[in-house]
Amino acid sequence: MYDLSYSIWLEAEAWLEETWDIHDVNMDVIVEFEDGSRWIATFYTYKNILTLAEKDKQTGEHLNGKYFWGSDMVLVDECSRSRIEEVIEHLLNKGDFVTIFDKCDDHLLD
Repeated sequence: MYDLSYSIWLEAEAWLEETWDIHDVNMDVIVEFEDGSRWIATFYTYKNILTLAEKDKQTGEHLNGKYFWGSDMVLVDECSRSRIEEVIEHLLNKGDFVTIFDKCDDHLLD
């Protein structure tokens, strides 16, 4: 799998540019390999975790912000395309990609 070329889709790139801040955001990231397999993870910035905790204190979610949970979560300093590409390449080279990303069922993406 690691020798295959791949493309990366960032959820936030479908949003209006002025609606997201690379330092305070979370987004799904899908990696599609040339064999057709797709893998997904959600990238959060460290700052976004604090923002979500503050929101939860106001809304009462997650025991008023006392915990946070996310599946296939990757924490990064910024959610820029270049940072996400760097992290994915590192995970592939290190062999941790399939541990962190979850293989997608095609029907979930349509």
